[in-house]
Amino acid sequence: MASRTMHFATAGSALAVAVFAAWWLQRPAPASPDTAARPTAAAASGGQARPASVETAAVQQRDLAQTVQAVGSLRSRRSVVLRPEISGRIVKLGFSDGQRVHKGALLVQLDDQLPRAQVAQAQAELSIARANDKRNRELVAQGFVSQRALDESAASVQVAQAKLALAEATAARLRILAPFDGIAGIGQLSVGEYIKDGADIVNIEDMDTMLVDFRLPERYQSLVRVGQSVALALDALPGAQFTAEVRALDPQIDANGRSLAVRASLANPALRLRPGMFARVSLELARRSGALVVPEEAIVPQSEGAIVFKLVAAADGSSVAQRVPVVLGLRGDGFVEVTQGLAVGDVVVTAGQQRLQKDATRVRVADAAARPAERAASR
Repeated sequence: MASRTMHFATAGSALAVAVFAAWWLQRPAPASPDTAARPTAAAASGGQARPASVETAAVQQRDLAQTVQAVGSLRSRRSVVLRPEISGRIVKLGFSDGQRVHKGALLVQLDDQLPRAQVAQAQAELSIARANDKRNRELVAQGFVSQRALDESAASVQVAQAKLALAEATAARLRILAPFDGIAGIGQLSVGEYIKDGADIVNIEDMDTMLVDFRLPERYQSLVRVGQSVALALDALPGAQFTAEVRALDPQIDANGRSLAVRASLANPALRLRPGMFARVSLELARRSGALVVPEEAIVPQSEGAIVFKLVAAADGSSVAQRVPVVLGLRGDGFVEVTQGLAVGDVVVTAGQQRLQKDATRVRVADAAARPAERAASR
């Protein structure tokens, strides 16, 4: 019993020692004289934080061209898929696949035996009606028939003329002609085949002039004009460059994509360009000589407009960043035109703006651009 009591006492002592050791290791270290003096020294220094490190660039003058890129598709100036208006059996094909055809050329002839017979019948009926009308006119002049009989014969002539016109129109619809000069596509029909009205026969493409359709964001609508040059690059013809001209602008902005449809045209004398080709479009919207520009990275968008951080000299000769509202103009080649707010030679921050939480923050320039104080001393 005594040994058991001593065992419990020993275990309790060991536990107490372990708890004391853990407390000793985790206690806060006492403040040394140097450590205690640090906050006081920082406060005595007036709360001066280290200068924010930034990169800068100088406002400069340069010729600036604003261009916009887009993608589009080529299409023929005129394109049509020929389809019959009346069902019938093909008796003649007047074209070969890929052949150039001319306006008015007979491309497809459907069986017209019945319509031709109807035309002949209508012509005969018209001849009889005209003869009766002529005879009645003579008899009315002699007083042998009434005016009513003459009116009926005149109406018969009109009915016969209408029947003839209908028969001729039906027969004409069985002759499918080329609507314009172009190149025939690949047909899928043969002579003797029966074709229903509305079925595809062949496509005709006028490829002497090609169109390129593309879309631009609506913010460019005031800068795009008919007659502007468009540079084209085609994946199907690597290395080749083509120049088109803006031909038309859609008067309506697409409400879904907020974009403007633009159509340009270019000559295609060698027929290298084909409908459906993918085109990369580059359009120069405007050009300005001697524009005041800053790098795009210098612009900080704000809810009320754009700003930049301009470096100015403080009283002690250091550089501080000052917020400056600016009015922007053209964009291009990585630069933005500034029409108001800056002058040539001003230095603006291009990187590190996130460190400038308040106005007049002291900065340290990390690049080759001169500090305002250094520039002033060099004058």
